[in-house]
This record gives sequence, structure tokens and C-alpha cells, in this order.
Amino acid sequence: MFYFDKRLQYPVKVENPDPIYARMLQQAIGGIEGEIRVCMQYFFQGWGARGPTTKYRDMLLNTATEEMGHIEMLATAVALNLENAPTALQEEGAADGVVGAVMGGGNARHTIEGMLHRHVLSTGMAAFPANCEGVPFDMSHIYASGNLAADMYCNVAAESTGRVLAVRLYNAAHDAGMKDMLHYMIARDTMHQQQWLAVIEELGGHQGALPIPNSFPQEKEDSENAYNFYVSSIDGTTPEGRWTQGPSLDGKSTYSVFKNKPLGEEPVLGPARPDSGAQTEQM
Repeated sequence: MFYFDKRLQYPVKVENPDPIYARMLQQAIGGIEGEIRVCMQYFFQGWGARGPTTKYRDMLLNTATEEMGHIEMLATAVALNLENAPTALQEEGAADGVVGAVMGGGNARHTIEGMLHRHVLSTGMAAFPANCEGVPFDMSHIYASGNLAADMYCNVAAESTGRVLAVRLYNAAHDAGMKDMLHYMIARDTMHQQQWLAVIEELGGHQGALPIPNSFPQEKEDSENAYNFYVSSIDGTTPEGRWTQGPSLDGKSTYSVFKNKPLGEEPVLGPARPDSGAQTEQM
């Protein structure tokens, strides 16, 4: 059960509408780095969370609900940026203050071609759940494994790529209101990165959480290949780094380098079945 307040979570103002920037904002709504993604990811992680404590479920549902507010902010920003956008090729760009500011006096065709046609044809100049190319968000990037540590690492990645996107949108914005909205959203991405990392710390950090799942007995895995960095370069050159030597991050072994080579044999599958339709070599 959810409650809502008709007021936005943070002010959204656009002084100089830019229909092409509205298209860019769609990536923050329905792109794989966007707000629908994290909103649904946190909801499904929370809805599937199990005991012994409810605090992680509660945290996830609170943050997921916050992300709904971010989607509303972005949808409002898209609609405001589409105000006064041309809807017909015959409209004069130079006569339209918005298009003139965006295109330097060019004609309306250029502006329309830079917009998403669905903004004109399907939504009546409003946002919709798709990315900046108009591809619908299909939930394929929602990660909710039921393993708390695994989900937290996924959430750090989601907020990190989302913050990268928000910073790029901030740098691309020419409107003071858009920069103001995005400077708030960037700050919230900072906090969300911190909170997921804080959960990992509560779980014991890398040493307590890794390898995921930590419930599987490591003596049952191939210990000789558990902490090797495989080098596949033809000349055997190794990119030296923290991952090639020294103690592993989970504190359970030491990193080493393995020059990649076949450990198995060439597969022999035998002749194709007569009813398989496969081509067989004529002997």
C-alpha cells in the first residue's frame, strides 16, 4: 500500500524548454541506467527479502519509493522541455523562440528529427517508459537474486552507472532549472551508493560476503583455479595489478597468474541423428 503527495520531491523548473534535451532525459527514465530500473530493482529485492531481520527490506522499500519520486520529477522535466516544441514541419523554427534558441534559427524539421517521434505521435508531448532511442524498458535489467550481498553489489553498480548518466546530463544541460534538478539527483545517487556499501560492511565487508554465496563450502570447488588470473594474450603478457598477486580480498587465498591453456580435450559429439536435419559429411 502506498501513499502519495501531489507535490514533487524536489522542484522541477525549466526556463528555456529544449525538446532535444527532453529526448536525452528519457535515458534517465527508461534507460538501463535509469530510474525505472533502480526503482523496480529495489522493490523486487525488498518484496522478496526474508528474515531474520526486516531492516533491509524496510530500507529497500523506502529507497524504491524515493525512486518513484525521481521518475515523476524526470517525467515532469520531459513535459516541460516539450512545451512550445513544433509539432508540424511547416512551423517556422526562427519564429519560435524555443526552436530558435535550440537551433539558432533553423527550421522545425531539424528539431522534430532530434526529438522522439513518439513524443509527438503517441504521448501528446509527455514522457513515456523508454530510453532516449524510444526503446521500451522491459525489466530485463532488474536484478533481485534473493542473496542480500549479491543484490547489494548489483545496487552499487546500478547507482554508479546512474550517477555517471546524471552527471553527463548535468554537463549537457543549458537550463539552470535542469542543472538544479540534476544536482539534487546526483547527490541522492551519492547517498545510495553509500548505503548499499554500508550494508556490505554490515555483512562483514568483502571478507564476510565473498565469495557469493558464502554458504557453499569452498572445499567443494576447484581450489587450484579459484584465485588465478587467466592470461590469454598470445605472447603471455600479464596486466599486472592488485588481482595478480597478494592476498585475495576475501582473505582466503592468494592471487596468482595462470597462462591460459586447454585443460580439456577437443569435443567429439559423434554423427548427427538422421532426423535432426543436420548436415553430415559425405565419406
